[in-house]
Amino acid sequence: MIDPKLLRSAPDEVARNLARRGYRLDVEALQQLEERRKSWQIESDRLRAARNSHAKAVGQARGRGEDIAPLMQTGEELARQLSLADAELTQVQSALERWQLDLPNLLHESVPLGADESANLEVARHGEPRRFAFEPRDHVAVGEMLGQLDFEAAGRISGARFVVMRGPLARLQRALAQFMLDLHTREHGYTEIYAPYLVGAQALIGTGQLPKFEQDLFAVRGEPPFYLIPTAEVPLTNLVREQIIEPSALPLKFVAHTPCFRSEAGSAGRDTRGMIRQHQFEKVELVQIVRPANSYEAHEALRGHAEQVLKRLELPYRTVALCGGDVGFASAKTYDLEVWLPSQGKYREISSCSNCEAFQARRMQARWRNADTGKPEPVHTLNGSGVALGRALIAVIENYQNEDGSVSVPAVLAPYLGGLTRIAAL
Repeated sequence: MIDPKLLRSAPDEVARNLARRGYRLDVEALQQLEERRKSWQIESDRLRAARNSHAKAVGQARGRGEDIAPLMQTGEELARQLSLADAELTQVQSALERWQLDLPNLLHESVPLGADESANLEVARHGEPRRFAFEPRDHVAVGEMLGQLDFEAAGRISGARFVVMRGPLARLQRALAQFMLDLHTREHGYTEIYAPYLVGAQALIGTGQLPKFEQDLFAVRGEPPFYLIPTAEVPLTNLVREQIIEPSALPLKFVAHTPCFRSEAGSAGRDTRGMIRQHQFEKVELVQIVRPANSYEAHEALRGHAEQVLKRLELPYRTVALCGGDVGFASAKTYDLEVWLPSQGKYREISSCSNCEAFQARRMQARWRNADTGKPEPVHTLNGSGVALGRALIAVIENYQNEDGSVSVPAVLAPYLGGLTRIAAL
């Protein structure tokens, strides 16, 4: 969440920053809520002090052998008034907290201006799209020609936005995951994590999916309820929840390969063909926990780690800095990596690399002990796909397809497939 002190002391400054997202902060309503909180806090403190002082007076009167019945009545009235004041304070604090939890993160000053993705700024491009001697097919056509992508069977089992993979293509996705994990652990210094796929509500509040985006999640019945993770960012970032980290332990760098589950609420009619937008997919996720002073250096490094995946796979891609209107709720700044898809003749997102600064840390109470002050302060958290497996598989199928319908295997993946260099029909 946004620093509550900043929200109280400089609400107009906060409002101007959020306006770059297209978000309108009702400063007057927020200030009225804060005034109510302060008023009830003062009243609660006053009544608590009066009750405590009165309790001492009762004890002294009892010691002197005086009739304390009238004093006891006064004490009961003070206790009743304090209970009412505390209830009002709790109510207004809950309303204020809910307000704060619904506010998106402040944007970094370097984020480009703009209302939507059309204003995103390309900052780098790598590789040249392949020139085909034939009309390139999309991944659905190639996968079905191979007999290894089966959307019909998935539909019978689960419905729309699922897929069944068979044989070498299933192995190819597994190889992609193993390659990415090896790259990030051996060369980029990440610690591999096996994390839960079911999390509680507090974990999702910590990373920003709840309460605002509950419709995007799959809930599992139970008491209390669980949620299927929409990304490994959730369990990985929550590893430092309610912790105070010693400075010598930072930075922390985690990587995990997990399934991800998203309801895709609001995406009706978008990318309905194939594997671009599914309810269940897999990712290799990168998370870093760093000192605030180092977070933008870490952001550039994390982006580079994700880019290395695409470079090693020899896939053409571009990197864009998202504009204010397109940056995600919890992020202060985001780069998207977009891979070239020949069938669409354009670049499509395959990774988002975000610096959330202290936004998630405040929600999680994740802190580090600042060696200069000796005091606990919020850490900065970063995350990025390193990368999304389904979309990487799509990109490999489409960019490495051959005229006969087979798919060549990227050289970097051949060792993970027992030396296999070409995937042919079953």
